[in-house]
Amino acid sequence: MIDSECIVTTCCLKTHGYGGVFTMSLKLSVGITNKKNMHELHTSFLSMRKMIAEINQAYIPSLIIMDGIEAFVDGGPMSGTKKRADVIVAGTDRVAIDAIGLAILKELGSNKAIMKTRIFEQEQIHRAVELGLGVAGPEGIEILTDDEDGKKYAEELIKKF
Repeated sequence: MIDSECIVTTCCLKTHGYGGVFTMSLKLSVGITNKKNMHELHTSFLSMRKMIAEINQAYIPSLIIMDGIEAFVDGGPMSGTKKRADVIVAGTDRVAIDAIGLAILKELGSNKAIMKTRIFEQEQIHRAVELGLGVAGPEGIEILTDDEDGKKYAEELIKKF
């Protein structure tokens, strides 16, 4: 990864029932963690979500593609309640991608941790912003689409911030 000209990451739109709350582009980076350190991460319930953001300091992706065709809105990462979102989200900012993903989950109707917590107050997002890993707030996010239906959907998502 260190010598790569570019890094393209792919993630799914889903909730995470084991303490991460959601698993999208930031949580994807847990996969690069050395197996020797996984026990500490998985047993650090109070700081787990902050640690997820901190892992992302190791690299900067050139492109992030999130599959939101079908999303877990509760449970996850392997089983739970699914709904069709029918979206693909792509961008270069992990915080923006995850924030849009959370807005989509709110639009679909998700678990309490998603529905009752403002997007930029979610611990993963908040810590990632503190670390300068992406946009600092919703005003830094621009959603581009190629048709009128997409524009209307984007306007609804922006209201979720």
